[in-house]
Amino acid sequence: MKSRRTSPWFRRFLPSATAVVMLGVGVLPSLSQTQPDPAAPARPPVTQAGPASVADLAEGLLDAVVNISTSQNVKGTEGPGSVPMPQAPEGSPFQDFFDEFFKNPEGEGGGQRQVQSLGSGFIVDAAQGIVVTNNHVIADADEIEINFADGSKLKAEIVGTDVKTDLAVLKVDPTLKALKQVNFGDSDKMRIGDWVMAIGNPFGLGGTVTVGIISARNRDIDAGPYDDFIQTDAAINRGNSGGPLFNMYGEVVGINTAIISPSGGSIGIGFSIPSEMAVGVVTQLREFGETRRGWLGVRIQPVTEEIAESLGLKLAQGALVSGIIKGGPVDNGSIEVGDVIIKFDGKDIKQSRELPLAVAESQVGKQVDVVVVRKGEEQTVKVTLGRLEEGEKLAEAEGTPPEEDGGPVATAAVLGMTVGELNDEARTKFGIQQDVSGVVITEVAADSLAAERGVTAGDVITEIAQESVAAPKDVLDRIAALKEQGRKNALLMLASKTGELRFVTIRMD
Repeated sequence: MKSRRTSPWFRRFLPSATAVVMLGVGVLPSLSQTQPDPAAPARPPVTQAGPASVADLAEGLLDAVVNISTSQNVKGTEGPGSVPMPQAPEGSPFQDFFDEFFKNPEGEGGGQRQVQSLGSGFIVDAAQGIVVTNNHVIADADEIEINFADGSKLKAEIVGTDVKTDLAVLKVDPTLKALKQVNFGDSDKMRIGDWVMAIGNPFGLGGTVTVGIISARNRDIDAGPYDDFIQTDAAINRGNSGGPLFNMYGEVVGINTAIISPSGGSIGIGFSIPSEMAVGVVTQLREFGETRRGWLGVRIQPVTEEIAESLGLKLAQGALVSGIIKGGPVDNGSIEVGDVIIKFDGKDIKQSRELPLAVAESQVGKQVDVVVVRKGEEQTVKVTLGRLEEGEKLAEAEGTPPEEDGGPVATAAVLGMTVGELNDEARTKFGIQQDVSGVVITEVAADSLAAERGVTAGDVITEIAQESVAAPKDVLDRIAALKEQGRKNALLMLASKTGELRFVTIRMD
């Protein structure tokens, strides 16, 4: 029997490590190449190695990092852990083994079976038995068990979860075992190039320590509405999810949650939720069992170069307000559609995704100053924030479109689009709600710039260059006026069938 060290599963990871070493030898410069140039400026001192050793640091932290085992009962072959039965060659002695191992005890297609998964977590409050992990580690679990470094185990219950940031707080009975905790550090103080250490349960191999650096900050990987990840090259693999990322003081500065990997293994691109975000979420989950985020009540989109040019902005930055939620905090006219938010509660908003982060981290009921650019001029408005969780219910309650039928009349052609009057016949055909006003787009040429911008039949033009339009002639007049002014782009505010607004720019030359 082969030893585990030389088994195929482990051997797959050896060639890449060997290649790194060989490449390192291959690129060593010759002696003549390393001679300093007297005319060259003095070089800064070079750090030859990372920390001398992280053994003492790791030893003090391992007991606070836990493995999380979950089980879920699913019907038949359904569930995330479903594995198709291997097909052995006819007459193979392994076929009986496969039949027995994969056999459904309740008969084919019925009954239940148990799906298990593994993840990582860490203790942040030993006295209360509080454990932090990723939400996706424990989602839909029927049972959760915490496995400690000394081999002991405790059942855990869920205190609260947050899907948006993929965080979960669990609780074990601290009277059953002496626990050790770790503390959160300040992720905002971490710089690109700082050393970090990850501890977790990769591939079920508990108590695994890896070291690397912070490779990048503020990463948006489209995982959720509040993406602001720390990127690290410390090895993170499946099973590391929910585990801590430590600084060299033993403080948790990140919670490991995702990797980019075509093969399923680490390629040195891992992502951690910064502690600055996690602390607020964890605190709310512990106190309320849910999150209570601030809410502004606006729909936004990025300010592109074309939109900035159309609005007369010097820089393409900020968050363009494309809609106002009815019944929300700014449904009183304090903020208007077409405003560009450039500062929120003293924080500069350079990219649109920064606004939801800033608002969500604010206290519900707090009055804040919001700086907007409105028709070329900066204005400061005061807004009392609502609660996001209540606002989501309002947004969901904003009507549904009726069935399609019929057709509009009185049309005009402009910028690759055919536009018409928004009458009852057009509303019926395209399913446009009664509270939507403007000029309906009845056709879009397939090879037009409008089509490239995602404009489709049934969209409604409500404004052009921040001026309302109500008839096809208004559209033609506004486009003609913009051309006379020497504008290259037309900024259109479009409404969907249900009234959701967005801005698009279309070149006119």
